[in-house]
Amino acid sequence: MQKPVKALMFQGTGSDVGKSLLVAGLCRAFVKRGMKVAPFKPQNMSNNAAVTPDGGEIGRAQALQARACGLNLSVHMNPVLLKPQSDVGSQVVVQGNVIGNATARDYTALKPSLMPKVLESFHKLAQDCDLILVEGAGSAAEVNLRKSDIANMGFAEAADIPVILIGDIDRGGVIASIVGTQTLLQGSERARIKGYLINKFRGDVSLFTSALDIIKDKADLDSFGIVPFFGKARLLPDEDAMSLDNRKKETDQKSIKIAVPRFARIANFDDLDPLRAEPDVQVEIVEAGNALPGDSDIILLPGSKATLADLAFVREQGWDIDIKAHVRRGGHVVGLCGGYQMLGNTVRDPDGIEGHIKELPGLGLLDMETTLCGPKTLREVTGHCKTNGLAVHGYEMHMGVSNGPARQNSWLDLNGQDEGAISDNALIMGSYLHGLFNADEFRHAFLGDIRKGRQAGLRYDQQIDDILDELAAHLETYCDLDGLLALAQKT
Repeated sequence: MQKPVKALMFQGTGSDVGKSLLVAGLCRAFVKRGMKVAPFKPQNMSNNAAVTPDGGEIGRAQALQARACGLNLSVHMNPVLLKPQSDVGSQVVVQGNVIGNATARDYTALKPSLMPKVLESFHKLAQDCDLILVEGAGSAAEVNLRKSDIANMGFAEAADIPVILIGDIDRGGVIASIVGTQTLLQGSERARIKGYLINKFRGDVSLFTSALDIIKDKADLDSFGIVPFFGKARLLPDEDAMSLDNRKKETDQKSIKIAVPRFARIANFDDLDPLRAEPDVQVEIVEAGNALPGDSDIILLPGSKATLADLAFVREQGWDIDIKAHVRRGGHVVGLCGGYQMLGNTVRDPDGIEGHIKELPGLGLLDMETTLCGPKTLREVTGHCKTNGLAVHGYEMHMGVSNGPARQNSWLDLNGQDEGAISDNALIMGSYLHGLFNADEFRHAFLGDIRKGRQAGLRYDQQIDDILDELAAHLETYCDLDGLLALAQKT
């Protein structure tokens, strides 16, 4: 017999309303109250993923939430992960393992068969925790997709747990979004919503008092908190590429400038976060249609969920010309995962793993070739940089093998094996290692080589934990945590 599950689900009135961040903060807040908490997201769609200790993968947002809980990652925290490879299709990952690719229409037909796995993971988590905080996906009111839903109300009803709506006042229309969401739901679903949180509030909260009465009158819902805008959220890892749309371009002049071309299928771009957090480093995401800045110190090619398609995209934008001009000027180029594969002479996909493109010439900056093939490499690794001996750690998550003369001059040693490549002049370097720049001493030395005499920078992992603590205190102040906990305990 399954033990009763104490759980509460947070669904949004839309995408990017702050669900992931609020759940992470609430996880840390309840942990600080002495509870054992676990995060859960039935279905996530993101190319920002993390590797679990047993070699599976889950969404990056659930990895941050697990960190807030002080837990090791588990595939059961995010049993269904969709990794978009095109505008109409995604790789489907179930309980950490790739089961294939599916178009949007095919996945809609597949979803009902995944609900047993989702519920299985939910109950496995519940066996060893006091509270599960569940994050929905997108909008709670996607009623056109309700029949096969496993991400929002479909899951909440199947698991029989209460729901809190999250509305984002920063984007405007928050009253309409809450009332409209409640109006569109079916009777049993409306009864399941027990209240709401207003997120990203700026200004005088007393001016919103009458809005609370309007929402109560129109939707019969009570507020569990009005959360002021939390500025340090920008320093926490983002869930998906949508967050890149909201990043403001830095205008302050900083000593080191890193240009990052935004691939159409950019993946695991949280690799940039430790660099972006350094006070003297400017990380500029370069959008399509813009040249890579000629005054960059480093051009960093990030991960990609579709290396060949993004390699073609690089040429369409003329970025390959910008990169070669940058190299002629003596600039550094770093490639990570898919970006590393692009640095070679050729990328091949003989089995059509990524799509219809079977082969493209690479950028020709490292003398190697990559063949995309299975099985997918998913593993946590530790090691050191071979040029300075400093420790590195992170994870590998890729399809394919890279070989050639450039590999004889490897950049890293991971788990006792040579990995990556670095040019003879040390200006071009690449690796499959995600999380490379999380290692403080390595990151400080790497940046110090770019700007001689640079002072050691921040402690990135410590900063993340400090911000999670601040976020938890923020939510303790502005949310009715006792009321939220009481709701969860009624399940």
